[in-house]
Amino acid sequence: MLWILLLFFVCGFLILLMPMLWMREIYSHYRGTRAVTCPETHRPVAVRFRAFHAAITGFARKPDLRLATCTLWPRRPYCRQECIPEAMEMPPYTRGEVERPRAKKIYHLPVLLAAFVAWVLGAIWHSQYIFRGPWMKSLGLSRAQLRPMVWSWSPHLLSVAVCALFAYGVAWLLMWSEQKGVGRGISMSIALWMAIALASLAGTGLVGIPRDLLRMELGYTLLASVVVGAVVGGVTDRLLKQATGQSETGGQGLSKVA
Repeated sequence: MLWILLLFFVCGFLILLMPMLWMREIYSHYRGTRAVTCPETHRPVAVRFRAFHAAITGFARKPDLRLATCTLWPRRPYCRQECIPEAMEMPPYTRGEVERPRAKKIYHLPVLLAAFVAWVLGAIWHSQYIFRGPWMKSLGLSRAQLRPMVWSWSPHLLSVAVCALFAYGVAWLLMWSEQKGVGRGISMSIALWMAIALASLAGTGLVGIPRDLLRMELGYTLLASVVVGAVVGGVTDRLLKQATGQSETGGQGLSKVA
């Protein structure tokens, strides 16, 4: 019986291996910064494809190519991305061709803010006004047993740490996939939540977990993941636009002085 299970996993791995290698090839082909001439301004610019999006869409059909960054953004919010055909033919960026866009980074403010909001949401979710009664009943706890847990620092610090770790995971996914915004943040957060939930359910096998408790915790974590994704994606997008606007204003001021 064991060798049949092992053979099943080996066959599944081999079936998934070729698509994964093909997606990796597409990702490697479209990653990196390329120097092109903007069709609208006729100036040299540096652009980057959404390589992860191209790899996902190119699995079963022609890759859907979109730009992730451009040195003219966000000054030109209505860019039609007409430089994509030229960018497809250009090799990755070589130093000195054009000013390279700054590498994306994780902003700590939206992550910490999202973690705090998720923790507050958890406190409200498990309060006496919503699910504290059913939660205590599912765990078999009395009010006397719950009181030390409520006034102890350890559970609260642990929950804050988990929320912060999840928020950093969402921020890293957004940075790695070169996406931003509230909608993208929510989609990445839900995807991460689903992966963690499936892994947890597979690891525990639902052994000894009351169904009512499972439904309550899945509901809270799903709602918290949506909030975390919205905060991380939205606030990060806002900070990126402000940083780009300040750098452009500083550059214009220096050119006027010169």
